[in-house]
Amino acid sequence: MTVDKKREILQAAQQSFSLFGYKATTMDHVAKASQVAKGTIYNFFKNKEELFQAVIAELLQEMKDKAELVMDDDLPLKKNVHAALVELLEYRKSHQLTVKLVYEAKDKGTTAVREALDHIEELILNYLKEKIVKAIEKGDIRPCDPEITAFMMLKLYRAFILDWEERHEPLAKEEMFQLFDEYVFKGLSPS
Repeated sequence: MTVDKKREILQAAQQSFSLFGYKATTMDHVAKASQVAKGTIYNFFKNKEELFQAVIAELLQEMKDKAELVMDDDLPLKKNVHAALVELLEYRKSHQLTVKLVYEAKDKGTTAVREALDHIEELILNYLKEKIVKAIEKGDIRPCDPEITAFMMLKLYRAFILDWEERHEPLAKEEMFQLFDEYVFKGLSPS
């Protein structure tokens, strides 16, 4: 029963943060949405910050699971990176909580939100870095700095998916793959 209550509280918190943002969400919102007394929330979480961190931890796990579903160790790095980044950035773009967080970070500069978004980016970068190291070891790409390469890949995909679409029609996934291949992987080619 306790696990169910905690689960209900986390779901209600995610819903509240998605609707109101971090700054405007109160423990009263979460209590009402989860249909528990506010004191019950404090049995599981010390404060709003801890509750928010738990919601973000779940979000990060969901994102990692989504990326893992599209990865295939038998495919070259460029196909895996493309599939994973498209999956992660599309998820982030369409997931109501991340949309609200990105807006709040830009609009209000809320520290906890900026830290959460930085944490999400760090997860993606570390994930990419691991895949790049494996690709170097397999001879799939030439030796390079995995951290810088992961950073550049993420920023390029973000530009293609998020920034480009602010002023242009969205790029098709295949077109994005071709551009990424041209600008990144031909330069990393081992031959």
